[in-house]
Amino acid sequence: MKCMFIVLNNTDKLDELLSTLADNGINGATILESTGMAHKLLSDDYSTRFLGSLRNVLNNDREKNTTIFMVLSDEQVLLARVAVKKVLKNISKPDTGILFTVPVDFVEGVNNL
Repeated sequence: MKCMFIVLNNTDKLDELLSTLADNGINGATILESTGMAHKLLSDDYSTRFLGSLRNVLNNDREKNTTIFMVLSDEQVLLARVAVKKVLKNISKPDTGILFTVPVDFVEGVNNL
């Protein structure tokens, strides 16, 4: 089992991503509104004088991300990765998102694994 995390920068893609995951049999996820550390630091006036050069690199119009996490069987991980790629295309492009998994040794209360 794995816990997959998707940090979605383009929140306009959230509904399409959730629908595509569901189409692939993945129906359980938790969705949180999140903010990246660099964006948070840049919003603090005191910190901006130290991190001002990052302003040119970061998209300051986007303050919030969406973080999705779900516990998946090993087989579902591949299906979820395919769904993410279908919706987001190349996740390696800037301001697209981050995708990673961590091992899960124990889970209780999840019936579809």
